[in-house]
Amino acid sequence: MRFVDPVRNPYAPGAGQRPPELAGRGRELDVFDVVLERIARGRPERSLMLTGLRGVGKTVLLNTLRSQAINHLWGSGKIEARPDQSLRRPVAAALHMAVRELAPRHRAPDRIDAFLGVLKAFAQRSAPAAGRGGAAPRLRDRWQPGIDVPAATGRADSGDIEIDLVELLSDAAAVAADVGTGIAIFIDEMQDVGADDVSALCAACHELSQLGAPLIVVGAGLPHLPAVLSAAKSYSERLFRYQRIDRLDRIAADQALCAPAEREDVEYEPKALDLLYEKSGGYPYFVQAYGKATWDHAPRSPITAADVRVAAPEAEAELAVGFFGSRFERATPAEREYMRAMATLSLVESDAGGRDDMDAAVPTAEIARALGRKPASLSPARDALIKKGLIYSGERGTVAFTVPHFGRYLRTQPA
Repeated sequence: MRFVDPVRNPYAPGAGQRPPELAGRGRELDVFDVVLERIARGRPERSLMLTGLRGVGKTVLLNTLRSQAINHLWGSGKIEARPDQSLRRPVAAALHMAVRELAPRHRAPDRIDAFLGVLKAFAQRSAPAAGRGGAAPRLRDRWQPGIDVPAATGRADSGDIEIDLVELLSDAAAVAADVGTGIAIFIDEMQDVGADDVSALCAACHELSQLGAPLIVVGAGLPHLPAVLSAAKSYSERLFRYQRIDRLDRIAADQALCAPAEREDVEYEPKALDLLYEKSGGYPYFVQAYGKATWDHAPRSPITAADVRVAAPEAEAELAVGFFGSRFERATPAEREYMRAMATLSLVESDAGGRDDMDAAVPTAEIARALGRKPASLSPARDALIKKGLIYSGERGTVAFTVPHFGRYLRTQPA
């Protein structure tokens, strides 16, 4: 028997932290390789949107796709959207990074400087102020993007984000075309992009696809991201390639646990893997959390089901604080009441639908009935929870949790 050394624990249950074995995502990586190659050869392709619940590894996959783009010698930049922030500055910073990656291979420095002038104008241009003659910019709006060329005029500086973004991305794509490559902009938490900015992104991607320009947007967001894009532009359903990122199947979950363990000369008994899959539900974040706790508690190899049972309470306690509790604390009392009703009803819906260890979507009318309230009176709580990213509306008249097992967690908490 070999002792299991806690110092050599390979598992990584961190937000956006790449696991030691990226299991079950080979198809997505292969598809993106094809997209990059097709665009490099002038073939038409669509931008890509990854959707899924929290904890399924969207951010990890997004970062991995970016690494693929870099390996193909593409320029790249990444941003994380926030509900209270315009896309101007983050997109400008991402494009600045992408073009800097391409600049050493460009034969015309003046062409790079011309684009940077347009980029600077775009970054510094705020939406037109209301009222006659506008208003002086506030101090926090006097932002300098760190570009050592003067801002251009007459290009990407109208103040209309849709016009400006189309012009900016078209110019960036032209720079990439000069060096025979492309640019990819990666946007995490894309469901938080404001309505005007979403509309502008869709319009820019539409223009780029019509031109066959070598620039794509790769977004990642919660399951209702397609609805957000569709509300902005009706043609967005055909504009993007959507990939649903789900929990791992049993084979992939076992690989995520066993492959890094084998590299440390540690093995699992089959019953231990059975129990780990039952506990984690195949969600990548939970697989890592239970794997790490089990490794720390296992005295020797092979790791047994008894080791998993001993370690599970520690993993669940850590998830209760860092994964579930931190989100629950962000909710107001009224929002918590709404979610508790959801948790109770989602269990009923899951049982009725025969769903395995999942919190099913719940009709909003049923939530109102359970709370003895009129549906309209609950709209503020529902909308605030959606804005906070705790629930989403996948279909009209229903809501579901964005966090796997969140309903189960709420059902264990005292009222």
